[in-house]
Amino acid sequence: MKRFFQYINREVLVKAAGLSTANITIKIISGIVISKFIALFIGPEGMALIGNLRNFFSTIQSLAIGGLYKGVVKFINEAKTNVLELSKTLSTVFYSGFFISVLLAFLCYYNAEFINSLIFLNNNYTYVIEVLAMVLPFYALNMFVFAIMNGFSKYKILLIINIIGQIVGLLITILLIKQENIDGALIAVIITPAINLLISVVGVAFRKNLMHHIKVTSINLSVLKNLSPYMIMALVSSIALPIVFIIIRNYIISEIGIKEAGYWTAITRVSDYYLMFVNALMALYILPRFTEINSRKEFRQEVFSFYKTIMPVFAILLGIIYLSRSLLVTFLFTEEFRPIEDLFAYQILGDFMRVLSMVIAYKFLANKMFIHFIILEVFLFVIMYISSIYFIDIFGLEGAVMGHCLSYFMHFGITLLIFGSSLFGVINEDDTDTF
Repeated sequence: MKRFFQYINREVLVKAAGLSTANITIKIISGIVISKFIALFIGPEGMALIGNLRNFFSTIQSLAIGGLYKGVVKFINEAKTNVLELSKTLSTVFYSGFFISVLLAFLCYYNAEFINSLIFLNNNYTYVIEVLAMVLPFYALNMFVFAIMNGFSKYKILLIINIIGQIVGLLITILLIKQENIDGALIAVIITPAINLLISVVGVAFRKNLMHHIKVTSINLSVLKNLSPYMIMALVSSIALPIVFIIIRNYIISEIGIKEAGYWTAITRVSDYYLMFVNALMALYILPRFTEINSRKEFRQEVFSFYKTIMPVFAILLGIIYLSRSLLVTFLFTEEFRPIEDLFAYQILGDFMRVLSMVIAYKFLANKMFIHFIILEVFLFVIMYISSIYFIDIFGLEGAVMGHCLSYFMHFGITLLIFGSSLFGVINEDDTDTF
């Protein structure tokens, strides 16, 4: 417990209370403002279509960078003093990412009508998919430079540019929604990430000496082999969930109605807002701390310390959100979105179980338990799809959040079973039990 608060005071608050928190706060404020404008100018129907586009774009973005981001940051951080290894890493990742993003761009552009039928159903927004294809390589370039700068610990400049990008993106989105309604909102989803090309420009400007390390002759497939576990994990977690969301949303549209799909999208956006801070805290503390832990005793102490200190606060926050849900709907959306009040209970309960589960599941990443992580993630998404469809058929729209809740209950249960001996088993007094 003492170690936890010392770390919070020394590291987390210094980082999270500074530019990082500013970035997250602005991201949340931007999301709230955009949600309000969508509600005012477009309504639930537009919210549903925008939700599908966001999920599809998220999937394509992840594929475009090949799930390389986290692995690249780690490898650059380790190889930044070794010129040869650094050149291999930068060259391999740059050209691989460029090839993948351009290939995906062509596939999206020449299959725009088919993709349109999948995510927009009977609505024709083919041109939006074509625009997405054109900006995709720029997004991949941004993420590549972002990974380089992150690997070299240039956090301050990256966060500042990210904040500027958030503000500029918000202003452009508001303008497009006011002028073009649904068309403007859809285009804004696509072009806003491309605005962060500033990150690439500044990144190159600050690291000109990196450019001569990027050579075709330095491409080394062993780099991709070393990165492959991180790539697979990132791709599974970042692709499967958006796809499941699209399938569930389309099912709601076909079985209940597009307005109801918009209500479900709205409640998931509310969930995203408060989970951002929790995710940031766990990324700053839990993952680094679990990486240091080798004994079951320390692992148990850290998990239960988090449960005793953070989870009660999170539970109180969720309770306040539930009790003030009527005010939140008015503040975040419009009266037309009033039906989402009935969705808060299961969504909030599911999110609470999700955080409980994530705290333990971070040990998969810290211990490089890649197979366990992937199997558990796939199981989660399959159960989420099956349970959501099943409950929607019985309970209507509320079934979607019931499926969300059940999925994370089961996910938490399985993580407890996997780490049951570490969390509840007998531990030697001399603390020699290791993972």
